[in-house]
Amino acid sequence: MGADKVATGTVPDDTVPDDMGASFDLDHADSLDLLRRQTSVLELIAAGTPLAEVLTCVAVALEELIEGSRCSILLLDPATATLHHGAAPSLPAAYSARIDGLPVGPQEGSCGAAAYLGRPVVAADIRVDARWQRFRDVATPHGMRSCWSSPIQGRTGIVGTFAVYHDHPHRPPRRERRLVDRFTHLASVAIDHARLFGALTESEDRFRRAFEDNAVGMVLAGVDGRMVRVNRALRDMLGRTELQLLGCTLDEVVSPTAGAAGQLERPARDGAGSVHYEATARHTDGRAIDLAVAASVVSGADGAPVNLSVNLLDITQRRAAERERRARREAEVARATAEAASRAKSEFVAALNHELRTPLQAITGFTELLRTLDLPPDRRQAALEHIGAATGHVLSMVDDLLDIAKIEADALPIRVEPVELCGLLDEVLALLAPLAGEHNVMLWPPVLASTGPAGRSAVRADRRRLRQVLINLVTNGVRYNRAGGWVEVGARDSGAATVTVAVRDSGRGIPAEMMSRLFTPFDRLSAECSAEPGAGLGLVVARALTQVMGGTLEIRSAAEAGTTAEITLPAAVCG
Repeated sequence: MGADKVATGTVPDDTVPDDMGASFDLDHADSLDLLRRQTSVLELIAAGTPLAEVLTCVAVALEELIEGSRCSILLLDPATATLHHGAAPSLPAAYSARIDGLPVGPQEGSCGAAAYLGRPVVAADIRVDARWQRFRDVATPHGMRSCWSSPIQGRTGIVGTFAVYHDHPHRPPRRERRLVDRFTHLASVAIDHARLFGALTESEDRFRRAFEDNAVGMVLAGVDGRMVRVNRALRDMLGRTELQLLGCTLDEVVSPTAGAAGQLERPARDGAGSVHYEATARHTDGRAIDLAVAASVVSGADGAPVNLSVNLLDITQRRAAERERRARREAEVARATAEAASRAKSEFVAALNHELRTPLQAITGFTELLRTLDLPPDRRQAALEHIGAATGHVLSMVDDLLDIAKIEADALPIRVEPVELCGLLDEVLALLAPLAGEHNVMLWPPVLASTGPAGRSAVRADRRRLRQVLINLVTNGVRYNRAGGWVEVGARDSGAATVTVAVRDSGRGIPAEMMSRLFTPFDRLSAECSAEPGAGLGLVVARALTQVMGGTLEIRSAAEAGTTAEITLPAAVCG
């Protein structure tokens, strides 16, 4: 652009001569006139006058100060990089219409070039200025011979251009440049204010629409919780009018659920950002409403809380659906439990029938044999022993079944007291020593590992029932062991005021796939094929008795690796 010369060829059209610098000051009359006109424009801006009227006032004021001038203000559309009509009170309407939408570029007249270059552009004679080649035929019919344009700098960059036209070749002197500089700044203030005000108005309108038309109940409340604005959804939700709600505190209308009291005050008090909690409300017709509440702070310009924005979502139907699903699940579980109990009862009766029928058939058979045949003494004695063994098996099974029934009915008499383990373990091992001898299994002496400060050698239990449990576990360890094997009984302080009694054996162990069947009544884990007696109730009774005494029974085993049964009971100190 610097190569483009004015008609005289002395100064580039877009260059500011040194004698037109910023050091030039207006005379007193101009300053007073400028001040008066600036005041009028600022009053229009403060009153919210539409931008077109404010810019027209700016253009007219400058035209009155620069004799023979006609002024134009174009506004930049940054999205399309084009300039559009803002104000041109003295320009022909046809000309304004032709340049509306002027592109920004170095060869797009004075205004397009000024917006492109970001500095004033002077076309002292439009007829010879290269930048006016496309627009010369548009301007000259309306008597325009010169145009100089200044970019209007806003807060975010160039927002438009301010052009001054004359009907003869003209280069602006220092006074005109200073006046245009002042009025260009005034125009930038007006444009920035209009855009900010427009953005604010648009934002307020969006908020108003989003607030009033929202399907979720919304409240704008003071930091004290008093409602200052409510939307239609909330009014419909509660069946109340705006007059009935405004001025009330939110807590007067909405009741937080248990544990959520005081949540509404947290955002303003603690700077919690936003809080979420559940509450209930009541419609004017008496219906209860379940609500999900979200509250956040609205801060002022200084960052201090000025309002609370509260959303209230009606979740009554969701909660009802959840209750219905939960009820269905509970009904399904209850039905499945009842069906499982019915199947278990049928299986139990069938197993019991089998377990009772076998010894009873033995008793019947040997009794018939003794009644009908004259047996020699040795065979007679063997028959009586078989009858006795079968009878003992039936009685033992009946006792176990009675124990299970009493435990399930919570009717088993239990007398919990401190039980000294050393003597009890010795007693159990002595009782089972003959059985161990028959199976060629060694019973190792009990090992008591005490780590407690008082030497926890006692537990709190029912002595007779604990003895029953230990006999069952040691008996299993002997019967299902291998010849030359061993059974070890020991006790240790297991911490947390408990003592663990462990029964370990060197038997063949229990395969992993059978572990889940350990406590199934009458399931002997295929041991029914062996010569060892039993009904498959021992472990069931042992665990039930242990639990009744406030303890636990756990079994650990692996095929060919032996079995360990651990009873954990509350510790006691024998005094």
